[in-house]
This record gives sequence, structure tokens and C-alpha cells, in this order.
Amino acid sequence: MNADQPNAGGLVDRYGRTARSLRVSLTDKCNLRCTYCMPAEGLPWLAGPDLLTDDEVVRLVGVAVRRLGVTEVRFTGGEPLIRPGLTRIVAAVAALAPRPRISLTTNGIGLDRVAPALVAAGLDRVNVSLDTLDADRFVRLTRRPRLTDVLAGLAGAAAAGLRPVKVNAVLMRGVNDDEAPALLRFALAHGYELRFIEQMPLDAQHGWDRSAMVTADEILTALTGAFDLRPDPVVRGATPAESWLVDGGPARVGVIASVTRPFCGDCDRTRLTADGQVRSCLFATSESDLRGALRAGADDVELARRWQRAMWDKAAGHGIDDPTFLQPARPMSAIGG
Repeated sequence: MNADQPNAGGLVDRYGRTARSLRVSLTDKCNLRCTYCMPAEGLPWLAGPDLLTDDEVVRLVGVAVRRLGVTEVRFTGGEPLIRPGLTRIVAAVAALAPRPRISLTTNGIGLDRVAPALVAAGLDRVNVSLDTLDADRFVRLTRRPRLTDVLAGLAGAAAAGLRPVKVNAVLMRGVNDDEAPALLRFALAHGYELRFIEQMPLDAQHGWDRSAMVTADEILTALTGAFDLRPDPVVRGATPAESWLVDGGPARVGVIASVTRPFCGDCDRTRLTADGQVRSCLFATSESDLRGALRAGADDVELARRWQRAMWDKAAGHGIDDPTFLQPARPMSAIGG
């Protein structure tokens, strides 16, 4: 392999990283309006013809799994539970050989109703976003009175046999930054695995302010005032969360410090948007179109080659600390979490 060509064997970039984890956004729409993601009125959604069809999603995932070495597929949004064909897509991906691990990131609304069908289709685990346990705060954060629905979704996921059920929480200064211990107590009481995520510059309003972000150090300080935390002896690898044993274990809590403790050097992710664009990084400012090639008749070999070239050019890091950093034009809801 020379310095200007991708490796034919997988999704390798010029820095020697190999992407084995695929994030697939199934829609840019969401039934919440979280303040750190989108404005109250929502966003201009993708037009129906622009979205990948169910069959197109499955075909591209198949290319990633069978030809490019992807071993883990996570479906995201927007909110993936509002995609009508979600269960069918999960079942088709579970039927691939080799079979990838399949997970879902969701806000949990309606999960209690569909979790059994998703498990039967082949879903292995789920991540549910929950930033507060206070109903009034939930409304202020999401602009929707749906906390009880999210809690029901979490319980339904556990009852359906999904393990582990992970909870993702974003803390915001002056809003919910006092809830770290309460969120961990809640997770421990229900057998969920909690992960705090530093707020990232991916809001549609481009209003992110680093000085207002609650850092990993602040989160850990709040937790160690209420719990005994010990570094997790399990090797982290490409996992984005740093993990700690809680009160001696086996329960764990994680912190994803994308901003203050970036893990770009170990990143193993590739991303596919709901309209069929490959993104090499959450913060990439360019995309590579697979939908156009697919609909123009490209075969799987050509689609794989295009995907490889897109990943070969992946940047060394997200560059948030670089003075020239530019926030992506697309917000998180359009990129996929």
C-alpha cells in the first residue's frame, strides 16, 4: 500500500486505524427537541426520496460487514424508533454472515412496546438517552413532557432481555449538573449501565460554549463525593468511555470525554447518514456519497471501494482545540449519534 491508496482489506485510514464499528442513521427526525441538539421548531427534515430505503440500508450494511470487516452495527437517528422499517432492517442485518453485533441508540420513547420484537429480530443491546430524573427539568431540556415514557422504555428494554441496558446522560452547567450522583443511584438500582457524555459542538444552533460544558473531571469529582470509584481493570481498547468500578464493582460507570480527553487515536468508527453519505468522523466537514452510486447501479465491489477511499482520508483527530476548528454544518440529529 502506498501513501495515497487505501488498503484493499478493510476500512483503514492513513494513520493506521481500522474502522470495525458502523453507525447507521435511519432518520434525521426526532420526537424530542433537546435544547443542545435542535431548536424548538425542529429542523428542515430530509425529503423522503433522499432517504435510503430499507433495502438500500441493508445492502450498504451488508457491504460493510461482508467486504469491509465491520463487526458492530449501531442504528441511530434522529430517533430510530420512528423509522417504520426498523424491525425489518434489524432482522435483515442479523441474518448477515458473518453476523455483526447489533445495537440501538434511542431516546426510549415507545421502546417498551417494540423491545420484544426488536429482540426477536436480533437486537443485542440498547443505549437510552436520559439527562434528568426531574419531570420539570425534562420538559425544559427536551421541550416535551415525556419522562415517564423514557423510563417505561428503559424498563421495557430490560424486561425484553436486552443486556446491558446503557443510559447516556449529558450534563449542562446550571441546568442538570447537580444530578450526577442521582443518575448513578438510579442506574445502580435498576441494573442499568450509566455513561456520562461531555456536551459536544454538534447543535443545530451552533451555540456550543466550551466554558459552559461540564467536563469529565467535574463529573468524576461529583461522583467521588458520593461513591467509591476505582479504575476499571478491563482494557479499554477502542471503547469511547473511560470506565470505573462503583463501590468495588461489579457495577460500572463510564465517562465519554470527547472534548477534554479525546480518544481519536483509537477510533474505530465509520458512519452512514440517513441519506447515504459516509462520514469518517462526527466532526467531519465533508462526506462521500454512496446513495448516488448505489442508485446509479454500482456493484458491491465499487461501493466498497468508494467507502474505503472515504475512510482513508479520515483526519487524525476532531480538532476541537484547533483555532481553525469549524463545527459541522449538519447537527447531531442529521449525522447520527
